[in-house]
Amino acid sequence: MAKLLITTQVYENYGSHDWDGTGECPQYWKAKGGNDYVIQNITDFGNVTEMVMSVRSSIESDNAFYRESIIGWEIVSDDYLTEFEREQLEYEGKITFSPTELTV
Repeated sequence: MAKLLITTQVYENYGSHDWDGTGECPQYWKAKGGNDYVIQNITDFGNVTEMVMSVRSSIESDNAFYRESIIGWEIVSDDYLTEFEREQLEYEGKITFSPTELTV
């Protein structure tokens, strides 16, 4: 078996204030990391893009203050650990925060 790992990029808007007194709010989007999502037990490798698109609305967000967008996906083995999971094991000895699990 395998799982589908979906990776996102998060941006926060630091331009939502009237910094220059003009009444305008200049947009300044700052990258603030990202998130990982998984879909377990993938067997249909021919429809991976369709699977990602089917869960896209559950993942992505876009408003005046916050944006989260899918930046990539890949099929990984069931025992694959994300970088964040590996770091938790290395520094804390256990995984407390796992990727968000989605269903198709």
